[in-house]
Amino acid sequence: MGRFRRGFDFKTKLLMGLCGIAFVAAVIFLTMTLWNWLIPELFHGPTVTYWQAFGLLLLGKLLFGWHNNGGRRFGSRRAEWKDRFRDKWQNMTAEEQQELRDKMRDRCRGWNRWTPDARDEENKEKFQ
Repeated sequence: MGRFRRGFDFKTKLLMGLCGIAFVAAVIFLTMTLWNWLIPELFHGPTVTYWQAFGLLLLGKLLFGWHNNGGRRFGSRRAEWKDRFRDKWQNMTAEEQQELRDKMRDRCRGWNRWTPDARDEENKEKFQ
């Protein structure tokens, strides 16, 4: 078998699963510990058990979302935008591309005050 394998063997999958379970357990324990440290002191609230902390985390996920961009892979919105823009750019003529460059340069002028704008006559004299 080669040094670089495409898949994972059973031991690796088992170890990754156990690490995932340990991570979730640690997050639940941390939530319980922080709750029991802060809430009774600050708000005279109840202390919670491990499973109540798990329930609080689950409730928080249900109320506030799972933070996975609606099931899309990471960065897919940006990738879709880049693909659409690339297609649009390739279908433009050279004049249209230059017009868009000029338009974006005008729109972004002033954002970076440390780099001179070559079209600005005052900056041309200063930085040439």
